[in-house]
Amino acid sequence: MRAFAYQSKYESGNLALALAPALTPEGIVEKPSFFKGFALHPQVIARGLLVLADISATRYFKFIPVALRDPVLSAQGDRLRAECFSACNGVYARLDLLQSGFDGDIGFGTTNVDIGLELRKALTLVKQNDKLHVDIGSDGLSTTYFNQESNVIAMGKNVIERPVKMPDRWIRALGNAAEIHKGMDVGFMLKGPQAQAFIASLPPVTGKSQAGWLTPNRMGAKLSPSKTPGAVFVSGLNRLSALKRIMTNITNLTFYKPTEPGASMIVVEMPHCRITISLTAEAWHGYSGEGALLTSLAHPDLLDDSELISKKLSFNAIISALEMAKSWNMDTTRAEDALALLAVSGKLGYDAFDQAYFHRELPDDPDRILKDNPRLVAAQKLVESVSKTGDIQWMVPSGKVDYRVIYDPDNGIEKCTCAWYLKHQNKRGPCKHILAIQIKEEDF
Repeated sequence: MRAFAYQSKYESGNLALALAPALTPEGIVEKPSFFKGFALHPQVIARGLLVLADISATRYFKFIPVALRDPVLSAQGDRLRAECFSACNGVYARLDLLQSGFDGDIGFGTTNVDIGLELRKALTLVKQNDKLHVDIGSDGLSTTYFNQESNVIAMGKNVIERPVKMPDRWIRALGNAAEIHKGMDVGFMLKGPQAQAFIASLPPVTGKSQAGWLTPNRMGAKLSPSKTPGAVFVSGLNRLSALKRIMTNITNLTFYKPTEPGASMIVVEMPHCRITISLTAEAWHGYSGEGALLTSLAHPDLLDDSELISKKLSFNAIISALEMAKSWNMDTTRAEDALALLAVSGKLGYDAFDQAYFHRELPDDPDRILKDNPRLVAAQKLVESVSKTGDIQWMVPSGKVDYRVIYDPDNGIEKCTCAWYLKHQNKRGPCKHILAIQIKEEDF
């Protein structure tokens, strides 16, 4: 149970942003301190935070504005990362504030940051040429604001405590998002005016949900109903509308696509920072239900491997599976699966721009893996009854029905006769029958 001791507010030109108690290399710290110094591009930071606030307060599927959720803030030595999901859980957003945008040192740790209504109003007033002295920590994140004439205004305090609002399903969604982001490849890039033109053309958040294949053109990117070489499929362009906040600050816009049709991702580059937004394959899908990690979780000895690797984690901004494998004398596949398991508990995220995991630390729940993955529990119960009837054919009794499965992972063929597979194929992870076969195969 955590709370903000100092509520974020805006009063008489003062900005104050509250932090909850943090998990750090020294353990839980009631009053964390992540950074003290000047921000070189205050408007970019202000607008970036507003993008996250807009997304966390929006339900894009059947649009409804909702109460704000508190983004997760991680300090990783060379950058600050703030992450959140939309209220419908179908949009993931991350703001990466790089060390080059600050004049001081960044600390280490993870907590939640309060971005309330008062703060949102304040952030809209920050101008490009203003100076911003930032104190992330101590009594929350306190910021002394200097106007263009450099008149210093002292900051007041608000000591009303408020509970942290972070939905439990965010942790499950963070794990699924990490696995999906790991499979992303670059589609195409828009630079400068092209990128800004594309953002300007986006429909409003309340607009009709548009889906199709995006291809670059002189004016930005064109949406087409049919696939063309290099195109990236995007479902729900209105889910990107929050990016209009930073339209004039954008330098590059990179579109990512998965190795198979599904979720999509955009990475926005600005001076000394980046914003990553990823969308589920359908607007009504949520990241907490994607099931992307189930195949990795079917492997044995994962708990031991992940325990070893977790000992090496220290709020790293970049984590290499290859380096972890060398450190513990294990093959890269085992290290990748162990990292995937750590992502389930919210300990790791994945940055497609850097092609690497990063470490965040959230409150641990040893039972979370089973609790958040009921298909895994169901599959484990079916393992003993699985039988092989041919080279790639299997029979899986479940309830009163014998389900036939064709399982040939070497050729990418995994099919089942159950209702789950007929509805979703493998777009939301394998069904429990295919998963039971994967577990049995690993046992041998």
